[in-house]
Amino acid sequence: MNDVTKKNLSQQQYPSHARRLQVRQVTYQAIGINSYELVSPKGEELPPFTAGSHIDFYFRDGSVRQYSLCNDPKERHRYLIAVLREAESRGGSEGLHERVHVQRTVCVGEVRNNFPLSSEAKHHLFLAGGIGVTPMMAMIGETETNGETFTMHYCSKSPEHTAFRPELEQYISAGKVILHHDGGDPSQGLDIVNLLATQENGTHVYYCGPPGFMRAVKRATKHWESGTVHAEHFSSAASPKVKQTAAERKAVGDSGVGIGFQVMLASNGATYFVANDKSIADVLKENGVHVETSCNSGLCGTCKTRYIEGEVDHNDLIMDADEQAQYLTLCCSRAKGKKLVIDL
Repeated sequence: MNDVTKKNLSQQQYPSHARRLQVRQVTYQAIGINSYELVSPKGEELPPFTAGSHIDFYFRDGSVRQYSLCNDPKERHRYLIAVLREAESRGGSEGLHERVHVQRTVCVGEVRNNFPLSSEAKHHLFLAGGIGVTPMMAMIGETETNGETFTMHYCSKSPEHTAFRPELEQYISAGKVILHHDGGDPSQGLDIVNLLATQENGTHVYYCGPPGFMRAVKRATKHWESGTVHAEHFSSAASPKVKQTAAERKAVGDSGVGIGFQVMLASNGATYFVANDKSIADVLKENGVHVETSCNSGLCGTCKTRYIEGEVDHNDLIMDADEQAQYLTLCCSRAKGKKLVIDL
């Protein structure tokens, strides 16, 4: 996020679509995890959402973080998020835990969903690692509403690190939710390889959790049918593709070009040079082209844009191959060649 954006947000000049909500309740869910219930100060219904959705949370210092909605989508009177206090926080989780209290007014963005339930699934298999349980909670609610079946394997360090235990108790008793406690050693927890060795007909798997967990599930599902494996990443560190920093790109060049690439706007033919140490979004903003960004790491889909010409080096963590054949993310996509034409 550039300095101008940070200054504007610190002065609380939030995006026009942003919504001010009030913190009605803060609940201790597990060691290091609090949930935050957000409601309209006027008691109005909130915009609807579907399971797997997330919201942008705008902080007063100008930073933006994405948090999954974890309440039942049938509920229109509130949004519920749960946040793990990270040991090496970039400010988001620490700020929430330290400064966001009951009756505090906060600012959130529009609901977006890059992790929806598949309408083609005959059975839903949810795999949650730690705080990755948050989108799964909404998925359980939607699945139950739709009369569909699910099984969830929930991996955590210990019972004390297991969030939403009271809400899950009925499903644990029914055998629909299976808890796995590894004491901090993943090898002592869920046997992911064995669990995913065989794909039952019509089963779709959904997984979310820390980077190691994400990589393990991705490896274990390589043989699953295309389109039946769905993931939600909380961090770009979970990507199996090592991403270069801007400084590294500047030093070694992009895809052998070495001098950046050009991006053209299809609407008017305007062409801009994207240096190795800048993103497409950076360059467009510098030239007065309005583009909306949020996570700046390919995690949220805010800047997803159709492209018309060129070969794209995709660095996002939200699109499948079919989407990447049509779209790129302005915040982190690069060109493999000398030029990209985008639908702006």
